[in-house]
Amino acid sequence: MKKRYILILSFLLMFGLNSGFAQFSKTGSAAAQFLKIGVGARAMALGGAYGSLADDADALYWNPAGLVLINKPALYGSHTSWFADITHQFGGVVLPLGASGVVGLSAIVLNMDEMEITTIKQPRGTGEFFDASDFAIGLSYARWITDRFSVGLSAKYINQRIYNESAAGLAFDIGTRLRTGFHGLIIGMNLSNVGGKMQLEGRDLLRGYDSNPNSSKNPYTDSNLNTELWSLPTNFRMSVCMDIVGGENSLIESNGNLLILSVDGNHPTDGPEKAAVGVEYQWQRQAALRFGYKINHDDEEFAFGGGLKINWAGRDFSFDYAYLPFDKLDDVQILSFSFQL
Repeated sequence: MKKRYILILSFLLMFGLNSGFAQFSKTGSAAAQFLKIGVGARAMALGGAYGSLADDADALYWNPAGLVLINKPALYGSHTSWFADITHQFGGVVLPLGASGVVGLSAIVLNMDEMEITTIKQPRGTGEFFDASDFAIGLSYARWITDRFSVGLSAKYINQRIYNESAAGLAFDIGTRLRTGFHGLIIGMNLSNVGGKMQLEGRDLLRGYDSNPNSSKNPYTDSNLNTELWSLPTNFRMSVCMDIVGGENSLIESNGNLLILSVDGNHPTDGPEKAAVGVEYQWQRQAALRFGYKINHDDEEFAFGGGLKINWAGRDFSFDYAYLPFDKLDDVQILSFSFQL
């Protein structure tokens, strides 16, 4: 009976929801674009082909169903030096609850340097400056449904600010992860950023309005400039990964070597479909080299990186690095670390 429910849920996520999104083509029409920036050096070095592979606290972003693989309290942090002097930070804390499941808390922060305000009369600058920032705080929960199938759910508060205006909203992620038992094949699905719309509000939108300009005795009335409502960047991710060399029931057995192939397909509501292929080689499960290839991305195609895992005093430390070359924009570098008690 449980297997039947699992299959029904999987097909609903993969076909029902996906076919519903396929009716829309809204390129560039969603708010909170920072939610689409991938987190973690390991995931980004694989080109973002990580939805089924996520087994650390970075699963808080990629697929909350992967949190069930964490059996110790874990801390995670990631720093991205983005182009145009933009920085992107991610942090997460995960706490296993035994048979009751796993809970996690995450935060994403995007910052930019100050820019000088210009006007038509002062195109070289007014001497005043403005900045912009975005952040999201999420609470996640995951648990095993069977010994092979897990489900995860995240709730997020989202805030965007530019100068004196800001917008806020709520969103939800739901993910599933299935271990098939066939050569380490894992199938993951994640529906992210499902929620309402966001609208900018702030003091700079306040204006005085004269309802009768022909009368000198008519006082101004306070009014607000109307801003549009913008949807969130909802995305459906279908992901598979398999142990090619080493690992559990892999195609090629090996004691000290592990080679993993992962493939992700994405269907966003505000743009065309995208895909990614990633390959990870691990030696003794301590050192790793990674390569990613992105399909149908505007200015990026390849990704590279590596990582090191150390066990010290019974605690696991992981350090990862990713390098993302861009065509017309500045290249991006990502550093991340993970710590499990």
